[in-house]
Amino acid sequence: MSVHAGESTIRPEPDKVLQDIADYVHNTQITSKLAFETARLCLIDTIGCGLEGLRFKECARLMGPVVEGTIVPNGTKIPGTNYQLDPIRGAFNIGTMIRWLDFNDCFLAAEWGHPSDNLGAILAVADHLARKGEPLTVLQVLEGMIKAHEIQGGLALLNSFNRVGLDHVVLVKVASAAVVSKLLGLNRDQTIDVISQAFVDGQSLRTYRHAPNTGSRKSWAAGDACSRAVNLALLVKKGEMGLPGVLTAKTWGFYDVFFKGKPFEFQIPYGSYVMENVLFKISYPAEFHAQTAVDAAHQVYAKLKALGKTSDDIKSVRIRTQEAAIRIIDKSGPLDNFADRDHAISYMVAYPLIFGELTTESYTDAAAADPRIDALRAKTYCVEDKQFSVDYHEPSKRSIGNALLVELNDGTTLDEVIVEYPVGHQRRREEGTPLLLAKFDRHIAPHFDAPQIKKIKDSVVDLDTLSKIPVDQFTDLFVKA
Repeated sequence: MSVHAGESTIRPEPDKVLQDIADYVHNTQITSKLAFETARLCLIDTIGCGLEGLRFKECARLMGPVVEGTIVPNGTKIPGTNYQLDPIRGAFNIGTMIRWLDFNDCFLAAEWGHPSDNLGAILAVADHLARKGEPLTVLQVLEGMIKAHEIQGGLALLNSFNRVGLDHVVLVKVASAAVVSKLLGLNRDQTIDVISQAFVDGQSLRTYRHAPNTGSRKSWAAGDACSRAVNLALLVKKGEMGLPGVLTAKTWGFYDVFFKGKPFEFQIPYGSYVMENVLFKISYPAEFHAQTAVDAAHQVYAKLKALGKTSDDIKSVRIRTQEAAIRIIDKSGPLDNFADRDHAISYMVAYPLIFGELTTESYTDAAAADPRIDALRAKTYCVEDKQFSVDYHEPSKRSIGNALLVELNDGTTLDEVIVEYPVGHQRRREEGTPLLLAKFDRHIAPHFDAPQIKKIKDSVVDLDTLSKIPVDQFTDLFVKA
């Protein structure tokens, strides 16, 4: 007979990863002017993407309270609507509209994701607190965005959650939980507790992003993560305890359960690198690994037009791309819905080769019904370019290269079109900024009259003006009367 000593009941010191995030949130002052200016662009672009998402009924029907007619005093106001909700439901609403069209910013590394998703939680909490009388301005929102970007991106640089089947919204939940805990007045130790709760919380599987299960949940998954982050922070504020060894506990911890026993690795200390290097989606509402492929497709379309040719004259399309694109957006067979199409590189290339454009309307059932799209998709195939894959991870480059080689039915092969950096890349920031602001103009135009649009644009015109606006007054600029 053997004697078992039993599990030790001695609670450990909090895992270092939790402490490092909490120390960054509470003790690091952001001084980078580039980070704050980029955050300004990120804020207005993200809200614009949310307003554009509301134009689609599939998104709009998810907005509002859980119980119809509920209005919360001092609640979060939802841009583009007249809803006023508790901050948990507000975070879901804002996070969902932001992510719906896959048009907000992106950060690509071992794990990819969309750090501006965190605005769903940050703006919901900040707006609620401001309406309760706390003196919060947009400056605090921008700082929260910089830190949430950095936490999500820092965890993503060397740690691939997708390779173990987890969706990247776990990082939205962790980053949002950490940042809103400070907004809510929690101290360092409570923030550690909140982060631990985010890691122990049930994590989303990536299956809703991949064939054959691709579906609209991928469009509200970030909103769900934002709402869960706010809920966990509020629970800790009420006294709920944390789990100090949530990552490292043997058998039951995050590393053993989800990460095959491997601890997280980190490439750089927390600062403002991610916001400074974030990738804006400017030209096309397309999954980011395909942005340069779509750019190349537009160039090929122009070449075909100059030759008096159309997509009907194409025999084959070869897409030379990165390993990550092949892993997540290289699909064959029928595409059943909007979410399937905007994550299929063959669709995102075929559409502009046929029509010379790719817009938010290009993924609808009506647009996809054209038989030429699937006919061209069947002639399209992907191959990995090893150098593109290497440069994708290289910190000094972080390119997202794609190249299109098109052969015509008459035997002609067009010159290959290579695009390594999309217009939203940090290397093309000067070129991209005017286009990003024009994108914002397009997204607010359907929602507001001319005087309100002028008021909005005057408020966001520069960092100094925007930073001083009380959060509730800023949100009021975008709500319906």
